[in-house]
Amino acid sequence: MKPSLLFVLALLPLAAGADTLYKCTNESGQVLYTNQKGASRNCTVLSREQPISTFAPPKSRPSDFPRVNADQQKARDSDRRAILDQELASEQKQLDDARRALTEQEGRVEPTERNAGGGINGAKVQQRVQPYRDSVQLHERNIEALNKEIGNLK
Repeated sequence: MKPSLLFVLALLPLAAGADTLYKCTNESGQVLYTNQKGASRNCTVLSREQPISTFAPPKSRPSDFPRVNADQQKARDSDRRAILDQELASEQKQLDDARRALTEQEGRVEPTERNAGGGINGAKVQQRVQPYRDSVQLHERNIEALNKEIGNLK
């Protein structure tokens, strides 16, 4: 964060209680916000005896604010459930495919994964199989999230 910005942020509470807020440029060309004119040049008054924020939130919702009746909301909820159910079915299929691929990969050994003595190099097998495990975990997490979302429906 720039030092001048920190200076401004530090002065905001002071400026809120001060009568006048100035925007000044010092000798090095830095812009400073202060409630004391001081030795800075090119000072301009930003506010005088005014609160920092003059915004007042609306007291109520506008009369033309769009409303959804109960039937429309039920239809939207029904559509949302149908979409989530479709996504869940798709994720379940992808999980089944990923598990099948993982089982297939774990059951085979590539020629490059064999040691000179005919044994299996477990590290190479793990490295080859890891993306398949990651895929299974991804689909399991997606299914868990979808089930949670479906459980939150009314």
